Amino acid sequence: MALAAATVAAGLVLAADTRAGLGTPLPPFLMNWAPQVRWPALLAAAIALAAAWWVPRLSAVPTVPAAFAAAVYLLALALGLSVNAARGGPSAWDHVFNLGPGGSFEASREYLPALPLLSHGVGYYVGHFAHLLPYLPTHAKGNPPGPVVAIHLLGITSAAPLTAICVGLGALTAPLAYGLGRTLGTEQRGRLAAILTAFSPALILFGVTSLDYVFAALGTAVAWLLVSPGRVARAAGYALAGLSSFCSWLLPATAAWAVLVVWRRRGWRSASVVALGVAGGLLAVNVALALTLGYDPVAVVRALAPIYRHGIAAHRPYPYWLFGSPVAWVVMLGVPTGWLALRSLARADDAAIALAAVIAVTAVAGFTKAETERIWLPFVPLAAVAAAAAAPTRLRPVVLVLALQAIAIELLFNTVW
Repeated sequence: MALAAATVAAGLVLAADTRAGLGTPLPPFLMNWAPQVRWPALLAAAIALAAAWWVPRLSAVPTVPAAFAAAVYLLALALGLSVNAARGGPSAWDHVFNLGPGGSFEASREYLPALPLLSHGVGYYVGHFAHLLPYLPTHAKGNPPGPVVAIHLLGITSAAPLTAICVGLGALTAPLAYGLGRTLGTEQRGRLAAILTAFSPALILFGVTSLDYVFAALGTAVAWLLVSPGRVARAAGYALAGLSSFCSWLLPATAAWAVLVVWRRRGWRSASVVALGVAGGLLAVNVALALTLGYDPVAVVRALAPIYRHGIAAHRPYPYWLFGSPVAWVVMLGVPTGWLALRSLARADDAAIALAAVIAVTAVAGFTKAETERIWLPFVPLAAVAAAAAAPTRLRPVVLVLALQAIAIELLFNTVW
C-alpha cells in the first residue's frame, strides 16, 4: 500500500510536467479533475449510504443461497444505477454509448459503430476480422469478434438497449462471486465476497456503462465452474472458457487463476487436468469457429500487435505503468478491499496468491498500460473472494468507506464510463 501511495504521488508530480507524457490526464488513473454536484447526487448518496448501513444485516441473517444471490444482484443494480446517475441523472447511463449530439466523445470508439461492418453477414465479419481491424473502433478491435457479433445477433442498434445488457448481465458478477466464495470457503466468505464485489468502485463506476462488466460476470462464472469439485461443472467451465476467449483477450487469465487455485488446493495432478480441460475448450471453440466461419485467431493477434504498438499505449512509458497499472486497479477496486486482499496474500490464501501471480504476469508483460480500472474488471470479483478470506470484524465501516469512495470519485472526477 505504501508502494501504491508512492506511485500515485509520482504520477501527480510527473503529470505536472508536460514533458513527462505518461499518457493519461491523472496518472495512474484514467480520469480528470471535474467536480460537479447536482441534485441526483443527493439521491445517489442516500441510496449508497443506506445500502452500506443495511448490508451487515443482509450478511448476518440466515437465508437460502438463492435468496441471498437475488438480494446482492438487486444491491449491485441499485448501487450501479444510482451512483452513475449522480452527475447527469438517468441520461448518464447510456451516455458513453450514445452516438448522438448529446453523447460522449468515447461513443465513436465503442462497439455500436462496428455494426455496419456486419452488413455482409456474421461469417464475413468473423472470417475477415484480421483484415477489418484497421476499420474498427478502438474497443471493437481491442477484443475478439464475439462482442460485436453478440450485439448484432441480439438486434441491438442503439445505446439504451446496449446499456441494459451491460447493467443486467454485469450485475450477475456479485451473485457469481458469492458462489465462487462459497466454493472456496464458507457461506460467510461467499457472502462477504459478493458484498465487496457489489460495492467495488471499479465495478460501479467503470462497469455499469461498459461491456467489460459483462466480461467480469463471464470470467467469474468460468472461475467458479473450474474450481468446483464436480466433473459436470468443470466440463461446463472448459466449454465456457473456450467461448470466453472469443469475447475478450483477458478472460483466459481467469482460467489461469482457477488452475493456480486448484494447484494450491489439490496438487499438480488436479491442476494439470483442469489446465488440459481449459486448453481443450479453447482449442475446440476456435477450431469450430475456424471450420464454420473461417476465424483465424493467430492472424488476428498478429494484425493487432502493430496496431497496439503504434496506438496510445506507445506513448505510455513501460517503467511507470509497470507499477501504475496494478496500482490504479487496486485503488479503484476499493481501498479497504485492496487492503484486505493484501492481508490475505500475506496469509498465503490460495485465491490471493493466484491473483497476485496473474496480475504480476499481466503487468510485467505490458499487455495493458493504464485503463486497468476498466480493462481489469474481471479480476475484481477474484480480488473480492481473496479479500473475503481476511474477513473484517466489523463490515459496516468497510462498506461505508467503499460507498463514499465511489460517490466521491463520481462527483469529483470525470471517469468517461
